Amino acid sequence: MTLRIVDVCAFYTPHGGGVRTYIERKLRAAKDGEQAVFVVVPGERDGMERVADAGWIVTIASPRFPLDRRYRYFADEPALHAVLDRLRPDVVEASSPWSSPAMVARWRGPAVRSLVMHADPLSAYAYRWFGSVAHRHTIDRGFDWFWRHLRRLDDQFDIVVSASKSLSTRLSAGGLRKVNTIAMGVEPDVFSPTLRDEALRTRMLARCGLGPNATLLVGAGRLAPEKRWPMVIEAVTAAGNEHPVGLVLFGNGRDKARVVRATAYNPHVHLAAPINDRAIFATMLASADALIHGCEAETFCMIAAEAKASGLPMIVPDCGGTVDQFTVGHGTTYAACDTDALSRAVQKFVKSAPDRQRAAASKIAAHQPDMSSHFQALFNKYTRLSTLRARRVAC
Repeated sequence: MTLRIVDVCAFYTPHGGGVRTYIERKLRAAKDGEQAVFVVVPGERDGMERVADAGWIVTIASPRFPLDRRYRYFADEPALHAVLDRLRPDVVEASSPWSSPAMVARWRGPAVRSLVMHADPLSAYAYRWFGSVAHRHTIDRGFDWFWRHLRRLDDQFDIVVSASKSLSTRLSAGGLRKVNTIAMGVEPDVFSPTLRDEALRTRMLARCGLGPNATLLVGAGRLAPEKRWPMVIEAVTAAGNEHPVGLVLFGNGRDKARVVRATAYNPHVHLAAPINDRAIFATMLASADALIHGCEAETFCMIAAEAKASGLPMIVPDCGGTVDQFTVGHGTTYAACDTDALSRAVQKFVKSAPDRQRAAASKIAAHQPDMSSHFQALFNKYTRLSTLRARRVAC
């Protein structure tokens, strides 16, 4: 019997990003005859498109999100319920902690309900806004209304899916009882340290105005405030006063103007558009000396997982999903949100035999979990929950 899964995904945009990457892999992971996956997203118009053997994208005409025009948001609950009625899911996922899961909870269908935490709003917003003046416990008390909202969703859903241990720990500490950690992974057979190309590394450093003896750092992700790219650029600039350091940053987004202004103070930072060709990007990633990341609000951090699979050491904040990818001796961590700490971390990495650290990281790269394992575990969990629900209904 085919398990019908409907993912109500408010964060999806055709313009790219980690959620789109995750969705595309989920659609390809579904096996015809075993699963049928329908991803319902806010779009320009109503529609339905088959994009894999057992996967479809369903769009509901929705308004643009005012703070980021690349995104839209679900605004018509009856239309969403009508789509769910038509698709008749065995499992319905809500992939946002905002309004769409409440819409899913109010749907009267009999499906298993799963809340997938693709975002950590408290880390991305509240802790970032107020972290310099208050402890997290104090901020949590001030935002108790959001924790109450999450606990209500926990009551209304059958499972809460978290991609990292650090996020699961925080959610459980906040009173959620149904948290399950199902760690994500990388796309299989794409990323590898064997793809390293020294000539490409030299060309990337040349884009940064530097020679091959410099250290090449790479960053990638949305140009959004929570990613803290201006902080990363400032820290790299400071670290470069002692040793030549180049940074190639792949990204696009609503914070681009501020990121561009930050690069004006450092000719050794090259801002590049996202690379959609996965093979080319994997080669560029493997050809760097380390990944650098500034965001402490990641729920998993796909780019860190891809860097790890590419044999790269990492310079990452000491909290959030990114640090779950970190291995001691393969780079370094720093106090999150602290520019000076990040600059010291870059200097420490440069002085601590980067080639030896990269060689050590390359030895474990092949052991990085892949997305096939994640989706198999997810689908197996949904099958068990759906079977249990069917038995309860039969009784």
